[in-house]
Amino acid sequence: MGLILWLIVGGIVGWLASMIMKTDGQQGVLLNIVVGIVGAFIGGWLISPLVGAGTINSGFSIASVLVSLVGAVILLAIVNLFRRGRVR
Repeated sequence: MGLILWLIVGGIVGWLASMIMKTDGQQGVLLNIVVGIVGAFIGGWLISPLVGAGTINSGFSIASVLVSLVGAVILLAIVNLFRRGRVR
């Protein structure tokens, strides 16, 4: 069940992050899932200890989705910085 939750939440979080960063037209469903999962990892590793919120692994909550979303936005900002030379 954990893998299915990661794929669903990763897809939603990746899609929301791409909408925030205005890269939605360049990404497909698979890349949205990858961005969401890697963003959840980054958010769980960097942001979760700072704010005291759980990660998707510890349980599904609004705080864990927001941590994952912030991590995905950070990931897309880093990708945009290297690809375009600036954060959009």
